[in-house]
Amino acid sequence: MENGDYKDVPENANEHCPGTQSESAGKSDACKGCPNQEACATAPKGPDPDLVTIVERMATVKHKILVLSGKGGVGKSTFSAQLSYALAAMDFQVGLLDIDICGPSIPKMLGLEGQEIHQSNLGWSPVYVESNLGVMSIGFMLPNPDEAVIWRGPRKNGLIKQFLKDVYWGELDFLVIDAPPGTSDEHISIVQFLQATGIDGAIVVTTPQQVSLIDVRKEVSFCKKVGLKVLGVVENMSGLCQPLSEFRFMRTTETGEQKDMTEWILSYMKGKAPEMLDVVAYTEIFDSSAGGAGRMCSEMGIPFLGKVPLDPQLCQAAEEGRSCFSDEKCRVSAPALKMIIDKLLAQQMISRIEDGA
Repeated sequence: MENGDYKDVPENANEHCPGTQSESAGKSDACKGCPNQEACATAPKGPDPDLVTIVERMATVKHKILVLSGKGGVGKSTFSAQLSYALAAMDFQVGLLDIDICGPSIPKMLGLEGQEIHQSNLGWSPVYVESNLGVMSIGFMLPNPDEAVIWRGPRKNGLIKQFLKDVYWGELDFLVIDAPPGTSDEHISIVQFLQATGIDGAIVVTTPQQVSLIDVRKEVSFCKKVGLKVLGVVENMSGLCQPLSEFRFMRTTETGEQKDMTEWILSYMKGKAPEMLDVVAYTEIFDSSAGGAGRMCSEMGIPFLGKVPLDPQLCQAAEEGRSCFSDEKCRVSAPALKMIIDKLLAQQMISRIEDGA
């Protein structure tokens, strides 16, 4: 698929499938022997009428930003949640759409577990954290949060389409879309469904090591192939960074057991070197000797937005479903996130001045 040239191709289709919406679907030489040949030949062709509905629904949304990652577990949803919190704190009207159908973590990170979707005459109503921050996720639709969502591509795509055409967001400055890792059905569908509505682009989240960057390069390649602008890359978990006073200190005994020395160490520092209690300790968790995300961005010609350290306080904020900007606890990660968000807004000129806000 180059430059937004989309084809609906079933997973079990033959090579060189013309796509289910093509006039030659089920009739071309490439269709011979395909298990979908008869269905494709008899199915109605033409534009999807739901796309018109989506365009109308998205007409009240000024900016649409996808948050992607090539690798799972890199903190993409944490970034999506904190980006949404930050934009809402700037008095923007913000929506957060979670399209990770099989692993919806956004309700937890926004403190909305146990909430349900309500319907009005205007459509599905988002669940609101604040008056200017609404959230939609399949997590609100599951009767049991431990229940696995075992869906094939078409059903997942159907729910994503329903979110886009049936959720009533009202007037939004930003719609942040948290996608699952990879470059699969959900990613193709969200870009296809929103193509005519105007997508600002994608923020790609990674960790510093090559194991993650290998897959992130594929994510960037996907964006280029479908004509989706890469707004920038965020290097998350860029070294463990934590005030020395928040560490626990252990000593390994001759028998291999670990003895907690925290109380003694902190007491010693208070008495002998109290200024050390304000020192922030840093160590690399992931190998960044190959240059990390910064070097990858330089090689691929895409913006590098910055680094966010691995901060236990940020992890705690996500667990508790709160903003890392609401207090002084996340004193190493919150400033890093704010710099990235300010840089994003400045680079893309998505600002209050441009929007007249």
